[in-house]
Amino acid sequence: MEVTVQVSDPEVARLCEARQILNRVGDKWSIAVIYALDGATLRFTELRREVHGISQRMLTATLRTLERDGLVRRTVHPVVPPRVDYELTDLGNTLRGTVCTLMTWAVNHADDIAKARAEYDARPAS
Repeated sequence: MEVTVQVSDPEVARLCEARQILNRVGDKWSIAVIYALDGATLRFTELRREVHGISQRMLTATLRTLERDGLVRRTVHPVVPPRVDYELTDLGNTLRGTVCTLMTWAVNHADDIAKARAEYDARPAS
């Protein structure tokens, strides 16, 4: 059950909405799907192959959320067997650069983060 809180200050309300949006589009699966769709139109099975570790159920839920938010377009082609394609919308493409930059940063600094974690974990407990 989603709880709606009434906020009188319009700026506070905008910030609350922005945090909700960031929670939705900033989760690991949404970022991975947006990254996979970077300049591509993919079928469900192709997307699942591109997004390593995602279950069919989670990919379905993520795609529905991204479609509801207007970031992904789902196109059903009237053929047998049915063919469904996914691509970023114009709005989704405005997020693409940010997501790609974030993913590139994460890949480039994965070793640095692993080293920092190991050093932190090796410290004596205080």
